This record gives sequence, C-alpha cells and structure tokens, in this order.
Amino acid sequence: MAQVQALLSDPSPRQAPEAHQEYARGPVSIRFGLAENHYADWPEPTCIVADGPYGVIGFPGDAHTPASLADWYEPHVKAWSERATPETTLWFWNTEAGWAAVHPLLIANGWEYRCCNIWDKGLGHIAGNANTRTLRKYPVVTEVCVHYVKAAQFKVGGATLSMQAWLRHEWKRSGLPLRLANAACGTLNAATRKYLTADHLWYYPPQEAFAKLAAYANRHGNPQGRPYFSMDGKSPVSARKWAKLRAKFKCELGVTNVWREPQVSGAERIQGARSGMKYKFRSLHGSQKPLKFIDRIIRASTDKDDAV
Repeated sequence: MAQVQALLSDPSPRQAPEAHQEYARGPVSIRFGLAENHYADWPEPTCIVADGPYGVIGFPGDAHTPASLADWYEPHVKAWSERATPETTLWFWNTEAGWAAVHPLLIANGWEYRCCNIWDKGLGHIAGNANTRTLRKYPVVTEVCVHYVKAAQFKVGGATLSMQAWLRHEWKRSGLPLRLANAACGTLNAATRKYLTADHLWYYPPQEAFAKLAAYANRHGNPQGRPYFSMDGKSPVSARKWAKLRAKFKCELGVTNVWREPQVSGAERIQGARSGMKYKFRSLHGSQKPLKFIDRIIRASTDKDDAV
C-alpha cells in the first residue's frame, strides 16, 4: 500500500486558518482546509493526484470560466514542483478547457506532458446537459486526467540540460565517436540510434545499458575529462540512482487512455457536508472520482511504501 495523504482544499475567499477538521471513512481521513497550509508537511511525493477548481462554477468559490485557473493554481504548482523528484508523477484532473489554461504553467515549472486520459461517464451523464439547440454543442460526458512527470534536469556549466541532451553531451565530452556506444552496450547500432540520438526517436537507456555506457566512457574516454556521466563531479551515476531519475510507470494489459465508468453513486459516493459549511451539492464532492480510477493511477505510478 502506498502512503496516501488526502487534502480537500476550500478555494473560497481566504479567511483565517481554521483548526484541523477531518472526515474519517474506515482507515482513510480527508483533511479540510487550505492545501497550501499543508505542503510543508508533505513527504517526498512519488505520485500527486490533483482535483482542484475547474472554472465551471462547480462549488462556492469556483470561477465562472477557466480563464483565471492558471493564477489560482500557480502557488500549488510551485509547491508541487519544489517537492517533486524525477520519480514523481502528477495526475491532473480538469475539463479540457481548464487543463488547457493550466498546461503552460505546468510546463514552465518543469512538468513534462505524457498523455491525456479521458473519463467517459457514458450517456447516463447527459441529463440536464443536453439542450443542444441552446448550447450549440454536443452533450459533454467527459473529464480529463492528464499525466505529467517531473523530468530530470542536469546542470552543466550555466545551462540546464534534459536527460537526452545530457547523455549525448557526456559521451561527446569523452572524445569517443558516437558509433562506439554500440560496442559499449554490446549492440550492432541500437545504442547510438536510441540512447545518444538528438532527434525525437530517443529512448531512455535501461539501467544495464546506462551502466555500460558510463563504464566504457570512463575507461576509454579522455582521462582529463573524467568522471563522465557524473552529477557531482566525483563519481559516475550508479545504475540504481539512474533508475530513480525517471518516473515509475506500469500499464495494465488492455487499459487505454479512454476510461469508461459511470459517475460515482451508491455506497461509494460520500454524502453530506460537515457542519457549518454550505455546499451546492448534497454529496461531499460535485464530481467524485471513481475509486477504480484512483486505484489505477496509484498502481501505475507507485510501488509499496511510496507517498501519494
């Protein structure tokens, strides 16, 4: 089981910080309050699941349009970025327009887009949302859960390089021709074509391949430039550390980026609101996410004892 910390942020106009209030359900507790007041207490997250405002007037304090979402999310994205590592995956829930508004902010803070997953709620979600003559559009039955990773960055001089650029830089710095990467990895041409290419066909070298590239460069490269493939200038990155410079991901057989599941109802739906709070909905969350989806993304991007 991964370690899960659930925060329910109240995006209504800011007031004095309230005492910790929690909603308990079995072994899980949801803490009510301002999420930004809790970021300092976060463990290093391997997985972040964000389901904040959509800009659809979905609850008291939500904006009327997605136009202001980037400003609202900015302090949150900065906090996520400061605490994330190259192993961290972000699952960002929103509407298509809301995601589009926040996407540039995520990119600017070092998040790398992987995939847009679509939640198809089915025809049963159309009720009350189908006056096409007035709305002039097809009925909306979807939300998106967008997959990002916190890509590793490498400091070289005054520049910041991507993993792809850094691998190529270090090999070229050794003075060895690119073709010898194949000999280093024991392949005919895959190492040069995949691991050291400068184009879009680049592949992440597995631990074994990276270790072979580093060992070969440090054994046969220009002695004056050693160590090669080092992040501290003292020793090459180990295979184990190399594996931790990429976010985890496991895809279950048959799962695609279209997730079909009706809106949450029945016993799974968390009903009611805590005393003293006024909500538009009788349920605790206007668009509660199916446990099936949360289970899926946690299994896909974490291992046992990771923090979510």
